[in-house]
Amino acid sequence: MLFTKLLERRTLGNSDLAISAIGLGTWAIGGGDWIFGWGPQKDSESLATIRQAIDCGINWIDTAAAYGLGHAEIIVSRALKDFPRADRPYVFATCSLAWDELGNVAQSFRPQSIRKEAEESLRRLGIECFDLYALGCPVSPNRPPADHTGLMETAWETMAALRREGKTRFIGLSNCNVNQLGRLQRMAPFTSAQVPYSLLQRQAEDRMLPFCERHGIGVIAHSTLNSGLLTGEMTRDRIEGLPHNDWRQRSRFFQELARDRALGIVERLRVAAERHGRTAGEVAIAWALSHRGVTAASVGARRPHQLDEVVRAASFLLSGAEIEELERAWPRIRTRSGQ
Repeated sequence: MLFTKLLERRTLGNSDLAISAIGLGTWAIGGGDWIFGWGPQKDSESLATIRQAIDCGINWIDTAAAYGLGHAEIIVSRALKDFPRADRPYVFATCSLAWDELGNVAQSFRPQSIRKEAEESLRRLGIECFDLYALGCPVSPNRPPADHTGLMETAWETMAALRREGKTRFIGLSNCNVNQLGRLQRMAPFTSAQVPYSLLQRQAEDRMLPFCERHGIGVIAHSTLNSGLLTGEMTRDRIEGLPHNDWRQRSRFFQELARDRALGIVERLRVAAERHGRTAGEVAIAWALSHRGVTAASVGARRPHQLDEVVRAASFLLSGAEIEELERAWPRIRTRSGQ
């Protein structure tokens, strides 16, 4: 395919997985019918997007049971059936958010819940084994990670057991802090850590990225576009017109002060983009991938045409001066959270 040569492969942590620098995130294709939905989404567009991503050379899909309360996994399964098994991408999934019969979502680290999530996800996806299964930490995408001492250890024992049983090739962690990573690593080694990382969220640079580098842990950056804020397509009018069932209406990054600052960064992104005939979104993704501690980025898309800039970003190298210029737009804020 046209883009395949542009997608560099990188080894993920201590695994034998050679993954493309960009993976397809599937949060948005879960649709709007749950508390963290992205508004209306056509399944036909979701299927076309996944197929296009694979055709473009993206070789891993990042999903979770909670996305659309299982709906995203069903769509992924339908798309995978169109490809010979040898051409199918790796499937990465995240657990720890469960829901009841009314659709109420809550975090659970109970072993029976983790195991049930895994088995139901495998069934919906139509696979026998995850390539990577990650334990997710946050209760809400609008809140910082909390400390779940004791509960996470119990859940991690279940994750290690799932690997021994052949339900997943590798295990990882998502949105945890360094203290949690250190504790769980002593119990059972893991392959990757998934962290929010963008020009608006640079806290991982303080401790998380150095820790992972020292210990040979792969890092998957997510939210590199901050849920669309850094694409260059998100205007104030568009934000104010988001559907009622789009979770971004409640996001702290979409509130007035943070939104205005984000749009200011977008102007810096546009300046850098114009020098190279690129888009603001490409620059934002390329910046995240430029950190030596980042293995790859999970980037969401809802429509096939959005993949053009996502894939181009994988081969776009910013100069040191350009990186420094962008970082001056939003200096790193140090944190005591362990990030």
